[in-house]
Amino acid sequence: MPVMLPALLPGVSLQALVSPLLHTVIREEAQDRVLVLIQLSGGNDGLNTVIPLEFYPAYRSARTNIAIPEDKILRLEGFDGTGLNPAMPELQQLFNAGKVAIIQGVSYPQPNFSHFRATDIWLTGADAGQVLPTGWAGRYLDEEYPNFPKGYPSVNMPDPLAIQVGSLVSPALQGPSLTMGMAISNPDNFYHLIGDKADPVNNSRAGELLAYIREMSVKTDQYAGVIRKAAMKVTKQSGKYPAAGKNALADQLKIVARLIAGGLRTRIYLVSMGGFDTHARQTDAKDTTMGTHAKLLAKLSEAIDAFQDDLGYLQVSNRVVGMTFSEFGRRIQSNASGGTDHGAAAPVFVFGEGVRPGIIGQNPTWPSKLTVNDNLALQYDFRAIYSTLLEKWFRTEEAVTSAVLLKDYPTLSII
Repeated sequence: MPVMLPALLPGVSLQALVSPLLHTVIREEAQDRVLVLIQLSGGNDGLNTVIPLEFYPAYRSARTNIAIPEDKILRLEGFDGTGLNPAMPELQQLFNAGKVAIIQGVSYPQPNFSHFRATDIWLTGADAGQVLPTGWAGRYLDEEYPNFPKGYPSVNMPDPLAIQVGSLVSPALQGPSLTMGMAISNPDNFYHLIGDKADPVNNSRAGELLAYIREMSVKTDQYAGVIRKAAMKVTKQSGKYPAAGKNALADQLKIVARLIAGGLRTRIYLVSMGGFDTHARQTDAKDTTMGTHAKLLAKLSEAIDAFQDDLGYLQVSNRVVGMTFSEFGRRIQSNASGGTDHGAAAPVFVFGEGVRPGIIGQNPTWPSKLTVNDNLALQYDFRAIYSTLLEKWFRTEEAVTSAVLLKDYPTLSII
């Protein structure tokens, strides 16, 4: 039996009637979406992470002491000219399965090579010559949840707006007047909080003080109860995670997956791993596929893979998109110490079932006569990725995105 559409008023199209309803449905769906930010502190060497097979002789010539052998580079389906570091087979498999996008040449005009300043620029979304008191994610959450913390927790938003696992709350989550998120200082504290693990305290004055501090830290946190309730709903997770303590990033992501699956409506999670400031001995002198950088990339790849597997096991993978970022890349030419110095542009990974897979941008090129000061060229401003995540993932209006990022940036085809 055919479906009959109601007669429309003169001059009123079906599209005009449907659009507001469709917009509302889309916005409600976006309220359930989660963004996970993975900070790679120290400045990741993007050229030894995503390798330009297309220009391998030039790559090899620029980095004679740290270049990855061509036959060891991991191939990416559909992109013969680009490969991954051999320490990242899990990420290769995720890419080939259509769950990873790579954005080449990400940086910003007039890049800063100070760890502290460059990190601040990435976290706040500032221009190179601009200092901002708020973070880009904090400004977004302030738009979504005005007047926070007054009236929160609320019926519509009973959970933390954002959670960082590790250290203090990131400047990325700083709002106009106060932080929009909360920190779980480390995985051990999380398991203390939910009661899965509690190191005994000795029967001494110091032990009594430690017990008191633990108790008060939980009681004074207005969100401790909802976090514990969400965590306790999940009793089993993916077996792909390495043993606790073997991979700090995986330990953090395991907590994030548990809280998402437990029902927290938290919008943004931030986790991190350090060690990427590889000025010397970046690779093993006898085998460039081994060494400090390879170990870091292996942990990153292993952690993202376990996290994705867990999200699928917990049936929430369609709700989550993740992004890696580092404060800067490294120079094109390696140094005499078997490492790389502070540089500019580097690739960014965006991953998840909601990602449009592939590679955005071109393999980097450089002049034949390199100097130690030459950098990879900027192809995409990092704020264009933020703009894409806001508009295409969180479904913000263009005007809101512009207000959050303080100017207009294009969006990319990655969601």
